[in-house]
Amino acid sequence: MMHHDDPLGTAARFRGERDAFGWPGIPARWTQGNKDGVGTAFSADSRVWYTVWNGCLTEIYYPTIDRPQVRDLQLLVSDGKSFLHEEKRHLQHQTLRTAPHALGYRITNTAPDKRYRIVKDVIAAPHLSCVLQRIRLEGDADLLSQLHFYVLCAPHLSGGGAGNNAFVIEVAGRKLLVAEKNNTWLALCASVPFSRLSCGFVGKSDGWTDIADNLKMDWEFDRALNGNVALTGELELGATREFTLAIALGEGLHHAVTSLFQAMGVPFAQHEKRYFEQWERASRKVLPLEKFAGDGGNLYRGSYSLLLCHEDKTFPGAFIASLSIPWGEAKGDEDLGGYHLVWTRDMVNTAMGLVAAGNLATALRALIYLAATQHEDGGFSQNFWVNGESYRSGIQLDEVSFPILLAWRLATEGGLGDFDPYPMVLKGACYLICHGPATEQERWEEAAGYSPSTLAANIAALCVAACFARQRGDAGTAVYLEDYADFLEAHVEAWTVTSEGTLLRDVKRHYIRILPVDVKDFRPVEDPNRGRLSISNAPFGTRLEFPAKEVVDAGFLELVRYGIRSAEDPLIVDSLRVVDDVLKIETAVGPCWRRYNHDGYGQREDGAPFEGAGRGQAWPLLTGERAHYEIAAGRDVTHLVRAMEGFASPTGMLPEQIWDLPDLPDAHMRFGGATGAAMPLVWAHAEYIKLLRSVRDGRVFDCIPEVASRYLSGRSRGTPVEIWKTNRQPSAVRNGATLRVQASKAFRLHSTSDGWKTKVDTASTPTALDVEFVDLEVSASQRAPIQFTFFWVHENRWEGHDYAVRVEET
Repeated sequence: MMHHDDPLGTAARFRGERDAFGWPGIPARWTQGNKDGVGTAFSADSRVWYTVWNGCLTEIYYPTIDRPQVRDLQLLVSDGKSFLHEEKRHLQHQTLRTAPHALGYRITNTAPDKRYRIVKDVIAAPHLSCVLQRIRLEGDADLLSQLHFYVLCAPHLSGGGAGNNAFVIEVAGRKLLVAEKNNTWLALCASVPFSRLSCGFVGKSDGWTDIADNLKMDWEFDRALNGNVALTGELELGATREFTLAIALGEGLHHAVTSLFQAMGVPFAQHEKRYFEQWERASRKVLPLEKFAGDGGNLYRGSYSLLLCHEDKTFPGAFIASLSIPWGEAKGDEDLGGYHLVWTRDMVNTAMGLVAAGNLATALRALIYLAATQHEDGGFSQNFWVNGESYRSGIQLDEVSFPILLAWRLATEGGLGDFDPYPMVLKGACYLICHGPATEQERWEEAAGYSPSTLAANIAALCVAACFARQRGDAGTAVYLEDYADFLEAHVEAWTVTSEGTLLRDVKRHYIRILPVDVKDFRPVEDPNRGRLSISNAPFGTRLEFPAKEVVDAGFLELVRYGIRSAEDPLIVDSLRVVDDVLKIETAVGPCWRRYNHDGYGQREDGAPFEGAGRGQAWPLLTGERAHYEIAAGRDVTHLVRAMEGFASPTGMLPEQIWDLPDLPDAHMRFGGATGAAMPLVWAHAEYIKLLRSVRDGRVFDCIPEVASRYLSGRSRGTPVEIWKTNRQPSAVRNGATLRVQASKAFRLHSTSDGWKTKVDTASTPTALDVEFVDLEVSASQRAPIQFTFFWVHENRWEGHDYAVRVEET
């Protein structure tokens, strides 16, 4: 904790020693996740990212994109006699983007009686870690002369509202409001002086509590230590109606203050001009995909900048999922992550969106970052901070596949430069083979088992890994990888299609969301008609478990996306009929789909925030995924492109979820409008850019020709392979197939196909993937089970256990 008599290390001095009362303040919370705007300077010199919601600044991130330091910064307005207006709560808000490419915003906050307006232009300083607002006051001149304007800032330094220290200081003849925690400092001032300044504990002695009491600022505390604090300053406007408000961050007080003063030393108009120029330069070489949009390119231009905005500047190539904390108003310091974390799924989709727009260089940075972050065993954490430190450690096999797919895309586009992704590709492929085919979590992060979307990503990744191997002259590894991909592909329907469908009367066979199995069960029941699925996030008192055959999503469309199944496949078509009947929502701007039936991840039905339970709403992202399927089927998708554009906010933010129930005005929930989930969801913006590219090309951008050639050509791929390994031990193999027995170390397989009357010893074949295998050919006439055991070569010991796989007739 910083004490008042600690050396400041600057020419600054503390104003005094008046301590605020009410320690530690009320419990800290964040702000809503549905942002009206997010922004940063394009330059890496400016290491702040800001967010906007309900007419005011909300989270500000510094020095990396995953570290929020501020809860919010707004103005309070009072006439000292009859009213107190809080910008975010009482004024009417309009937020617009101020340039086609730059993430700058014009906010107009209008009083309820329309007698005054606060107009704010928001940017980040182009080369300093400082957020700037040019504020203009408009309205009745007599009224404005009577009003008092107060700045209210809630620091949440080092990612939390607790343990903050706030001070009033004087530097170079100016009084400033500052806050500190763990030597990260915040400094706040305006181009007009403060007539009164105070620090307090939120809900007890802060400026809002003070002014709300008698519509005047009475308290002037000099410090509030080790709590949930707020900074308050009354602006000394006089006849001034336009001023600049700045908030800077730094490592140490001197760093924060000098950044603040440097930023304030340059006129706002000059900062803004340079800010816009930076973003214009960054967008100069973008492909002209706006001609395929329905809105003249507004969402395309904004989406491209949003993708770039979500890259960190200290860890180049690290892209987070969203500059938001979904339902943050219900979350405190215990929830560190929000969506300001790296998920390889979201990140690779972001990089692919950049490739679709013609930007290979930034996508290569993303690939290099992923290669440097990959675990030694080839896996990736479920999500992680930009410094590579794990946040949640669930295993999602599609998140291992996506970096391989990005590597192949860059290779085919000539975008790898001097970077060699092959070691990363091989390690990732090895991980998929050793840990699959069941995934601990599918792409919705809630269930373990056999997922169509995960299997699609894994099959595609293994195929392109084989292409890399063949290019290196390693045909043996290429064939081995293709065999494993073929094994997965041959089981997709057996693992993920029910033949006893009940959701649509005339459709019995359709894909299910997931066949749940325990990844630790090495002999799972692989029957989609029998599995039971537990639903995450279901409201208390509601049903938590359903037959897996009765829970569907549209994840099977990923099989079409990559070229593993045809869009005309009757099973795909029938499954879409089920999905449309169960999950489709028609809105005023077009159709949208929920993730899966019984989904509990979303706003509660009464409009309250999601707090561990709710009701999953429709996702605009899924409209983009459906559009890609329709392109694969050769159909026009103009209405779906326009639907995605219609789901965006006026500032071009695509929400994670839209409200798909009747309007709830008191809860600010409007049918078809954003919920309190993440906005913007960068994955949705990437999907939209890829959709425009797909429309331009007349083919699905993510479709991999080598995969489509393998699985849609109709040619025979030879003898089918069944895989036996320690984490999945099949009970049966078809006659005429190959039983491949594999392990992670060298072995000699001692086997028989006639009840040990004859025995065969076979040395395992090594691969470049740290996997060894033996193939047992099962003849068409074979009836007896295949039996075997292992002799472990390097340990010079027998397994001590016999295994058996029965033979079934084809």
